[in-house]
Amino acid sequence: MTAGVVRRRRERQALWAATLTNGPNELIDFVLPLWAGAALGLSATEVGVLTAVEMAVSVLVRPVAGVLADRYERRYVAALGALLYAVSCAGYAVAGEVAMAYGAAAVGGAGGALLWVSVRAMVSERLDEDSGVFPRLLSAEETGSWVAFVAGLTLLGVIGFGGLFWLCAAACLLAAGLLLAAPKRPGRVGAPVAGGLGAVGRRLRPMLFAVAMTMAAEAAVSLLLLLHLQRGFGLEVVQIAYVFLPGAIAMSVAAGYLHRYVVRFGRSRVLTAASLASCAFAVSLAWAPSPYVIAGLWVLSGLAWAAVIPVQQAVIAEASGDQVGRGMGVYESACLVGALVGSLVAGALYDGANWAVACLVAAGLILAGAVVVPRAVRRLGVTEFPPPAENNDDEPASGPVEQDTGDTSADEPGVAKDEPGTAVDEVGGAKDEPAKLWADLAVHAVLFAATQAGLAFYDLSWVRDLVTRDLGTVLLGQVPRDGVAAFVYGAGRFWAIVLLIDLVWTVYRALRRRSTTDRGTG
Repeated sequence: MTAGVVRRRRERQALWAATLTNGPNELIDFVLPLWAGAALGLSATEVGVLTAVEMAVSVLVRPVAGVLADRYERRYVAALGALLYAVSCAGYAVAGEVAMAYGAAAVGGAGGALLWVSVRAMVSERLDEDSGVFPRLLSAEETGSWVAFVAGLTLLGVIGFGGLFWLCAAACLLAAGLLLAAPKRPGRVGAPVAGGLGAVGRRLRPMLFAVAMTMAAEAAVSLLLLLHLQRGFGLEVVQIAYVFLPGAIAMSVAAGYLHRYVVRFGRSRVLTAASLASCAFAVSLAWAPSPYVIAGLWVLSGLAWAAVIPVQQAVIAEASGDQVGRGMGVYESACLVGALVGSLVAGALYDGANWAVACLVAAGLILAGAVVVPRAVRRLGVTEFPPPAENNDDEPASGPVEQDTGDTSADEPGVAKDEPGTAVDEVGGAKDEPAKLWADLAVHAVLFAATQAGLAFYDLSWVRDLVTRDLGTVLLGQVPRDGVAAFVYGAGRFWAIVLLIDLVWTVYRALRRRSTTDRGTG
């Protein structure tokens, strides 16, 4: 097995692990305040302390995780992080007192540090040969996020918080198994490098300041939006989640596509354009008349971050050189510090000023990032125009779902890679042919329609309610259901969302395949 194939398999396993762990991570962050108040009776201040414990431990451990990722086999460090994540989820599931909840939060903070620093370092191993690795990582993370939100919040009413935490623990355990099953990193692990953590921090200082600023802006806007949806529009938790859902889906789908603009126009220009788009979102948010408009605007913000975050991570990896683990460690710490500052500022603004002023202040912070971030990239001296991503891997979120064929011909000297459109899957058929894509979608649609038709006889069809009931009531999940009926009804809603995304994705892949075929025959 050649080194190129090993790196591809390591990347694929890391992307799967990112999907399986980021979903539970985001979902628990969302429901933890609700659970802490309902199950443990914590006050708002105590809930804030609980969240702060996890963040503080994570900030402190992340630089250490970077050193470990450089010195030892990264898959083992990442797997240990996923295992600690699973222990944290299990701790929440069985916590009957405040002390155990604080312990679970601390374990989760340490696990997140080890996992995410090492996963990003694993993915960066292929950055020299494929500039699209970090867009794929973001796609994998956001895919896990929105799937976990839809599935978790659908099941919450049936399995409760305890069942939700156990499911999250199971997903993290599976991720740990995938990381342990990844092949060994080619080359020497833990080779001596010049300098240390302090040297890396000084080298990356301009970018770390810019990252902290952008993360503060993102956290501020997210918290402002959440508070406004809850207090300004009176939405409940599930309703708020569905407002955020379109933006998460947009990030998971668009990251790979937006990377083409980075290749074409350069990192600095894309960062500037994305910051301006995010600034426009924050300004528009001040006068958004309804949650539906906010959900649409949130897509604009999601697209902006889908462009910004992979560029930041790629720049950090390139500038870190042989110390990419340490670089990712200090980068992750800067992200968390920025998020903490942004959350504090947003809370103070929301309480001390009116809604419009809070949004405009956040927009000003984002606008400042449009100047600071591109300048930081240029000061690091990294490549302004990265090479194109590999043709067979640059689709959004494709990393964690494509299967490895074990074909090593692409890495053997004198053996040409497969031409676009001619890749072969494990059963020997043509991959992603339009006819096969549409046939698969048709089968999914027929199964869905048949199931919904059967459920309609028992008044459990979410699709029928879309037609026969008030649209806003159905979309916001306000149709009353209990017990098993709630589970079946929610599963139908989840399936409908997945089918819609399947339709959009099929159209994209079919059009892309046709474009590739036309270029090949032209």
